[in-house]
Amino acid sequence: MAERRMFAKTIVTSDAFLDMPMSARCLYFTLGMFADDDGFVNSPKSIMRQVGATQDDMQILIAKKFVLLFDSGVIVIKHWRINNYLRSDRYKETTYIEEKAELTVEDNGSYTKNNDGIPVGIPMVDHCETQNSIGKDSIDKNIYGEFKNVKLKEEEFNKLKEKFPKDYKDRIEALSVYMRSKGKTYKDHYATILSWARKEEREKPKVIEPKKYKEFVKEDYEREDFKAEQMPQELRERLGGMFNAG
Repeated sequence: MAERRMFAKTIVTSDAFLDMPMSARCLYFTLGMFADDDGFVNSPKSIMRQVGATQDDMQILIAKKFVLLFDSGVIVIKHWRINNYLRSDRYKETTYIEEKAELTVEDNGSYTKNNDGIPVGIPMVDHCETQNSIGKDSIDKNIYGEFKNVKLKEEEFNKLKEKFPKDYKDRIEALSVYMRSKGKTYKDHYATILSWARKEEREKPKVIEPKKYKEFVKEDYEREDFKAEQMPQELRERLGGMFNAG
C-alpha cells in the first residue's frame, strides 16, 4: 500500500468543505491518511478517538457526502480518486470487495453508491433521520471476523471476552463464516452470539449425578428412565449383582 496521501485543492478549499467545523475537517484529513489504496477505512471509530472527533463530526462528513457509509460500518472517501492517483505497481486493491461493488465511479472520479438514487415522487420526510440513525449505529461498532462482517461495540466485545475467555474468538469467527457462507444477516451480532451459546448449553447432554444412599427412594428406581448408574454405589454393593451398570 502506498505511504503518501494527497488532497485536491478543489475539494478542501471548496465552500462546502470550509463551512464545516475545524474538527470535522481534521477528521476528514486523518481518515484520508489512514485509508487504503481505494479510499476505504475500516476503523473510523478508532480514528475519531485519535483526533478527538465527535459523532457529530462524522455525521457532518456523511451528510455532506465527503465520506460514504456502508452497512458494515466501513466508510470510503467519496473524492478519493480526485485526491489521489497511484501507479499500478504501487496500488493494492482494497479487501472490501463487497462494498466496492456497491460503488460507481463518476466521470469526474468521485464515488457514488449504486443505491443512492431515490425514485422521483417518493416522499423523503424521515429519510435524513433514518440515515443518521443507521450511521450512528454502524460507526459505533468495530468490525471483526475473517470476512469482516461481524459488528460489535467495544463494550460488547469486552463482555464476550469475560463470558467466554477461552473461545470468544472462535465464537466470533463462527458467526463470520456462517453469515458469509449462508448469506445470512443479523440485526444484533452480540445478541446472536449469546443466543447461540445458550442454545449450545441447552443441547448439552445432561449428566445425572448418582444420589446419596439416604436420598435414594423407591420411586427413583420405579421410573421408566431409571438407569443403574443412578443408584448410589453403596446400595448397588448391598444388592450385589442385581443392578449392573452395563
